[in-house]
Amino acid sequence: MLQNRPVQIGLRPALEHDFEYCRRLYFAEMRWIIDELRLDRNAQETSFGQQWNRAQVRVIALDGTDVGWLQTIREDNEIFVAQMFVDSPFQRRGIGTEVMKRLISEAAEFGLAVCLNVVRINPARRLYERLGFRVTHEDDRKFYMKRDPDRVGRSSN
Repeated sequence: MLQNRPVQIGLRPALEHDFEYCRRLYFAEMRWIIDELRLDRNAQETSFGQQWNRAQVRVIALDGTDVGWLQTIREDNEIFVAQMFVDSPFQRRGIGTEVMKRLISEAAEFGLAVCLNVVRINPARRLYERLGFRVTHEDDRKFYMKRDPDRVGRSSN
């Protein structure tokens, strides 16, 4: 059965032409949050252009088809997940979970924590909690979350 076959998820470095794909997906997936929080769309467009950094972006592919993207920033003792989006037709298939597990594993190899923030109204918070993230602090719009490095993963060598 097709549904039971292993899903082939890949991460590839972003290319310059991926900017438009990432921008389109960002605004498609963020539209409801932008509307709900009454954010200025023009300010969001400007901010996106300033924050998207090709060197930090990887495109998520499912069986060779681009289905999302991830932007991470390596800092001294952590990896910060700046953005992660999976296109709506591909959501709820475990893709985001698998990508986050890979990122957690990459971070653990170097003894790094993984940090992110999530808008309060975004249901993705539940995914992050299931993966071991905890809220470190919050403000009126976001929860700031951290997952400490796995000690077990590093000591198995």
